[in-house]
Amino acid sequence: MNDAATAGQEPPKLRRDASGALDNSSLADLIEWFLNFDERTARIRHEISNELFLWKQADDEANGVPTYPFENAEARFAIGVFQAVQENNSEPLLGLWLNDILAAIHDAKETKQEIADANKLQDPAATIFENAEKLTTNTERRLYLTSSWIETLYTAEARVLGWIYQELYGRPFTPTSAG
Repeated sequence: MNDAATAGQEPPKLRRDASGALDNSSLADLIEWFLNFDERTARIRHEISNELFLWKQADDEANGVPTYPFENAEARFAIGVFQAVQENNSEPLLGLWLNDILAAIHDAKETKQEIADANKLQDPAATIFENAEKLTTNTERRLYLTSSWIETLYTAEARVLGWIYQELYGRPFTPTSAG
């Protein structure tokens, strides 16, 4: 993000409506800016990210987990940002949500790495799905792919929500450590 910002590209400012709530169109503009100019957020538009999203939707449905029929990974991400902002409408709530997201990213990365190490998935050219095919159990495959999806989705969310936190509360978000 710093490269885009130093090149003169700044995220659009958030606006509030007459009632003081965040203006939805300014939030949409901010999300679009991050998708266009922030590399880690833009990964949600990558074909592999969408494949992960579609796999997760199908896996959830096959296992009796209710799903919402999002069009693609990008739509799931954008709606997630909107919901997070609506439901976490104070500094303490948004801070807690960001801490939860960061913990989920950490856990997902750690889980993926443990599975990769245990199964010697060391080919850097292999896709997530190619690595998953090398796993011997369905449970391990599901955990590996789910962790990959969580890492992808929440990394994008954390980037945007961290910026929103800073814009709304006048300071960068600082994670709190778990006790």
